[in-house]
Amino acid sequence: MSSIREETRYILAKYNIKANKSLGQNFLINEEVIDTIVECSNIDKKDLVIEIGPGLGTLTKELLQKAGKVICVELDSRMVKILNDRFKLYDNFSVINGDVLKVDLKELIEKEKETSQIQNIRIVANLPYYITTPIIMKLLEEKLELESITVMIQKEVANRLIANPGDKDAGAITYSVYYYAESIGIMEVPNYSFIPEPEVTSKVIKLTIRNKAPVDVKDEKALFNIIKSAFMQRRKTLLNALSNSGIFKTKEQGIRVLNKLGLEINIRPENLSLQDYANILNEVL
Repeated sequence: MSSIREETRYILAKYNIKANKSLGQNFLINEEVIDTIVECSNIDKKDLVIEIGPGLGTLTKELLQKAGKVICVELDSRMVKILNDRFKLYDNFSVINGDVLKVDLKELIEKEKETSQIQNIRIVANLPYYITTPIIMKLLEEKLELESITVMIQKEVANRLIANPGDKDAGAITYSVYYYAESIGIMEVPNYSFIPEPEVTSKVIKLTIRNKAPVDVKDEKALFNIIKSAFMQRRKTLLNALSNSGIFKTKEQGIRVLNKLGLEINIRPENLSLQDYANILNEVL
């Protein structure tokens, strides 16, 4: 870790900059973590890697050795200058100075596929904690041509994302992630792996995008609306939550639906499978 720590301190001193707290910047200095992220991403020369929030380029440096091309999306113009300085001699590197939530990734991917030998697209990122969920949901909901998403995020959020529907850690986002991808936890990352040290433990997870959704529904948007409505009132029973939000027109209708599907009247939102929610949707549509 020491050599990357020293390199990081050298770069920060050279450019006379500090981590920007408002952008959630914590620079990774743990070599083992970097190697693990690269290894579990299964990158080869046929791959385009889109790295979100590369910062000083510590992970970028390793990705460039493996990938056909690496496109970095970086909001902080100070980091963009550093990245361009560090990797100007690499012909498989480019950087976009912008907010990933506003970048048209679909157009970016289509263009790369048309103009290069790239076959697969992979996302790799050490995501800022404050914006983790919106970024991951954008990547999934836009149905980009992705093979996988390998990210390092806050441990508690990671556990919720990769939980199975019905687990104690499950939240509304668990079901969304499960719908789009198969997920696994790779490794926990202690806070001393960064400069500056965050207050929380991080975790590397990998989402492998499904070719086909695990449930068959007529209206995806309506399915996620039901799940969101159920979890917005998590302390309530599913019957009360869906009745209060208008998914069930009346409590009586809700009781009829739950009885028909073989679900207990007092079941809670986190105890249902994704198929259970799909079945509810198909009953109320």
